[in-house]
Amino acid sequence: MPFTFKQFHIDDSRCGMSVSTDGVLLGAWAPLAEAKNILDIGAGSGLLSLMAAQRSHFDAKVTAIELDSAASDDCQANIDSSPWPTKVTLLHTSIQNYCLSFLQHPQAHFDHIICNPPYFTNGPQTQNVARATARHTDQLSFIELLNAIAQLLHSHGTASLIIPTQSWSQFQQALAQAPLHICEYVDVSSVEGKPANRLLLAVKHGKALLPIVNRQMHIRNKQGHYSAQMIDFCRDFYLKL
Repeated sequence: MPFTFKQFHIDDSRCGMSVSTDGVLLGAWAPLAEAKNILDIGAGSGLLSLMAAQRSHFDAKVTAIELDSAASDDCQANIDSSPWPTKVTLLHTSIQNYCLSFLQHPQAHFDHIICNPPYFTNGPQTQNVARATARHTDQLSFIELLNAIAQLLHSHGTASLIIPTQSWSQFQQALAQAPLHICEYVDVSSVEGKPANRLLLAVKHGKALLPIVNRQMHIRNKQGHYSAQMIDFCRDFYLKL
């Protein structure tokens, strides 16, 4: 369903994954203000790429990678109609192929990588093929994703991701095989007082030398209204905040 933000519009009618609270939360939380070279892995309709374009320095560049043809069409249309058509570049390819190309034709590494990855490893898949591809790890496993981040991320850069809590153990197993570590994570619950059901993760190169920063937040309070922290994160994007 099309969604209008304060500075841009997203038409996701051909995209497997529609605009979601997870995507908005990740795009608002990720430390993008100082980033100059940003990569969005699995851009979908372009939500994270355009949030990154809005939040980053005026001369920053955003590269969006999207495999699905229909989603790429939506993404390009949303980029073209945004205030930043020259700031965001869409590449219709897989991250695996992009990594191969990167090896053959080295470029500047990215100082920030952002991704709302597929996370289901088993269980029934929806009959909507595009939605199934976007939600399941058949096309991009956690270890493939983390290896891509390790290859493409600048030595001092950060990658920001969001995953459901039920995928945490699988993500940790994949992380143990990659030259990366979590430097910060946020336990996010949908409603105040409820257990966390998603995790915001900040990942860097190497092994952890400092204690991991852990925070908690809830999206809505017990009365069903957005929490103060959610409002603070999203006030530059949601029309009614």
